[in-house]
Amino acid sequence: MNDTSMYPYELEVQASVRTPGAFDWAIRRHGKLIQRSDRVQRSEDAARKDGLKAVERQFLSAHSTR
Repeated sequence: MNDTSMYPYELEVQASVRTPGAFDWAIRRHGKLIQRSDRVQRSEDAARKDGLKAVERQFLSAHSTR
């Protein structure tokens, strides 16, 4: 499920395949997977918040190297 789009980054939050009742997130840049969660979150909202923090880190690191 595509939850949040911040071009060129896209945050996907979905139910965990490994742990029933938990959620994972993945970050894509221009459609290519660049990072995914290493820990599951117990709620979709918690996974989204954790994923947004990771997107912010990706965004800041990409702009600090310029």
